[in-house]
Amino acid sequence: MKITNGSKTSSFGAPAKINHDSAVFYAGRLYEGLNNGKDVDYIENQILPQNINKIFCKSSEAMTELPDNSVHLMVTSPPYNVGKEYDKNLSLKEYRELLKRVFKETHRVLVPGGRVCINVANLGRKPYLPLHSYIVEDMNALGFLMRGEILWDKGNSASPSTAWGSYLKANNPVLRDVHEYILVFCKDTFSRSNLQKKKSTISKEEFLEFTKSIWRFSAERARKIGHPAPFPVDLPYRVIQLYTFEGDVVLDPFVGAGTTCIAALKTNRKYVGYDIDRKYCDLSGQRIKKFLQEQNTLFN
Repeated sequence: MKITNGSKTSSFGAPAKINHDSAVFYAGRLYEGLNNGKDVDYIENQILPQNINKIFCKSSEAMTELPDNSVHLMVTSPPYNVGKEYDKNLSLKEYRELLKRVFKETHRVLVPGGRVCINVANLGRKPYLPLHSYIVEDMNALGFLMRGEILWDKGNSASPSTAWGSYLKANNPVLRDVHEYILVFCKDTFSRSNLQKKKSTISKEEFLEFTKSIWRFSAERARKIGHPAPFPVDLPYRVIQLYTFEGDVVLDPFVGAGTTCIAALKTNRKYVGYDIDRKYCDLSGQRIKKFLQEQNTLFN
């Protein structure tokens, strides 16, 4: 039998991906001093049954209902602090400190290797506020390992009424954002253990599509959902399929309209959500109830 050695990174890159040895690349000075994970024992604590598949109407800055190392994935779209009816009028510094408190608590409750997916849009024009870069900086400071970023291309559903600044003139043309970011991180180690041999539910076709760094699907209409900034079920569905096993626990610390919870149920996962606004806690509950009723009708 002929034995083929795996490929190694060359000075010009290497197209082969089978048994690829990238040790030379990561040993380079470019990665010097960076957090490259650590060896940790896998710990998974159980959440009390009464706290599973439940939305808590309180701040996620203290998720006391969740023990350490008990959640497998956090996916959320934090409020943008831009004057929506549910936003607080915080300074940029105050806003970042709020998110850091929530994400520090998220780090506590995640299992080793557990993933975080944060959907965020950048804001403003004078000046432009790159919220995604601030979040990356703060997540690195909290000890998270960054895994990459996904560009959500909303071009097909982007509003045609967005201003162009100085139309057809070079005075002050303004870029029209037709994308948002989904920032991906993990806790402590890059790979998740699967000691209980849980089942993956992602198809081959989904895996090939969801591992691309650009996703294309339509945005959700706020009026249809009843929340000023909803994301479509497609967004949490994709990250849940890609980063969790069947039966895992999915957390949304800014649960809003409950879309993450619906995606978790759709994929046979469990959910825990938090929101400080009673109106949106109730809205989430109503949407989840409607989804479950539709599922019962479908299968009965």
